[in-house]
Amino acid sequence: MDILAFREYVLSLPNVEETTPFDDVTLVYKVGGRMFSCADMEEFTRVVIHHDADRGVELRDRYESITPAFHFNKTYWSSIDSESDIPFATVCELLRESYLYTIRRNVTPKALRERLLREAEE
Repeated sequence: MDILAFREYVLSLPNVEETTPFDDVTLVYKVGGRMFSCADMEEFTRVVIHHDADRGVELRDRYESITPAFHFNKTYWSSIDSESDIPFATVCELLRESYLYTIRRNVTPKALRERLLREAEE
């Protein structure tokens, strides 16, 4: 997976905002003002995704290249090695899951959450 393909896919999701709140090299992707993924644009070694606790355990058991995310709550955040043998289509599915999970669990108020979900499903 390369950073351009990753970035193109994430920005294709409705209402995604690309920010750099931590430093000049860490791309942070948000929906409804809530982060759902990030990656380092200089050293593109991993992609961080957001998920529920059970999904995180399942992913880490299934894929060697998915590990708890450094500097994040390891229960809800995982890193995907960008050099892994996980097909890019699968990474895209995981990014979309992260995006939808974040909308469902973290976006408030309810009216905004419902609008974002409607637009995400179109």
